[in-house]
Amino acid sequence: MNERGRRYYVLAGIFTLFVLFLYGPMFAIFALSFQGPEGGLTFPMRGFSTHWFSELWKGVGVVDIWAAFGRSLRLGAVVSALTLVISLPAALAYRIGFRGATLLFYTVIASLIVPSIVVSLGIGLEFRLFDDWVKEFIVGHQTSTGLFSSALGAHLTWTLPFGLLILLAAFNRFDRRYEEAARDLGASPWQTLWLVILPIILPSLIGIGLFGFTLSWDELARTSQAIGGRNTLPLELRGLTQTVTTPAVYALGTVVTGVSLVVIGFSLATITLIGRARSRRGR
Repeated sequence: MNERGRRYYVLAGIFTLFVLFLYGPMFAIFALSFQGPEGGLTFPMRGFSTHWFSELWKGVGVVDIWAAFGRSLRLGAVVSALTLVISLPAALAYRIGFRGATLLFYTVIASLIVPSIVVSLGIGLEFRLFDDWVKEFIVGHQTSTGLFSSALGAHLTWTLPFGLLILLAAFNRFDRRYEEAARDLGASPWQTLWLVILPIILPSLIGIGLFGFTLSWDELARTSQAIGGRNTLPLELRGLTQTVTTPAVYALGTVVTGVSLVVIGFSLATITLIGRARSRRGR
């Protein structure tokens, strides 16, 4: 018992250190963002206030941080929706099976293995070559790169593999007897999909939407060479860390993290409510 007890406390201590290493920097940023007007970039804290959030609201230097915030929010929403819309029919196709499915699967997953900056450079190069071709036919054409073209494509190369993997895992646990029962009762394939399959895998669909948004929201490397002329919030935040020497940059980090936590909390709450509703119906 003593040996087992020592082992438990050693493992618990290691896990605690790991959690502190993982989340300690985030909590440090949270704390430093609530310093007083005389606060600096390091501990100890100098006062406690929301002064730097007020400064952030006014703007940070020449950067229109709230425009970048809006761009990232819109891009994240579109990436989330497209990840869901594309992943679902792709996973349904894998359930049926088709020629070349294995090759296509590994091709999609390969996007997770290729370094993000290489993907960004490749997409940026493709759009530059496309622009050179378009300029031969359209005088005055500037660029096709932008938030909902090249940047959107770069983000989808990151989110779609996750969406497909989540749904494949969900369908792997799916009991096909529910579909058979629906067909025996006269349901059409579309009715079976809409009334049986989608409600059962709804938590997984919410998870895919969550993944799509959060992965896009803080994506940096894949955006860097494919965004065009206007930066997303992570790119602006990286630039501010090199120029801003006040806790305002910590306040911005706190706001960005807060948005992610709100989205995650909303998704988890939705999944919990769905589970409780199903439990009540099953009684």
